[in-house]
Amino acid sequence: MAAQQGEAEAQASLGRIYRSGEGVPRDYAEARNWFHLAAQQGNAQAQNNLGFMYENGEGVPQDYAEACKWYRLAAQQGNAHAQNNLGLMYYNGDGVPQDYVVAHMWLNLAAARLQGESREHAVASRDSVASEMTAEAIREAQRLAREWRPQATPSRANQRQ
Repeated sequence: MAAQQGEAEAQASLGRIYRSGEGVPRDYAEARNWFHLAAQQGNAQAQNNLGFMYENGEGVPQDYAEACKWYRLAAQQGNAHAQNNLGLMYYNGDGVPQDYVVAHMWLNLAAARLQGESREHAVASRDSVASEMTAEAIREAQRLAREWRPQATPSRANQRQ
């Protein structure tokens, strides 16, 4: 009922339930609908999950640019999983122009916030990006990461990142 009354956290939870099929038949289209409602209200976890669905074509046509849009919104709020996902998109040039500096920045931020196996993957990805960068480019990425601050509402000035 809370989800139907517009509660973003409940909508995001319902989206996760439909996506995983916990207690209900798995339904990607229904998951996408609930994630979208929560994401539009600024719920970072729902934004990250919606990005993942667009990246992987779950219940929606695969669309890397749309995935990046949702990852960016969540990443700019400080969601470490979205930061990792967005970093990988920049590393591979999926939905955005390939940019190792921006990829390294997002992966570095994710590595600093994630734990366990997720952190290990972010560190490995960041180090893989770094192996293709100059020392100057790595310093620039590190500077961007140090200066980065979470935003409740992303501004146009940060759209590159």
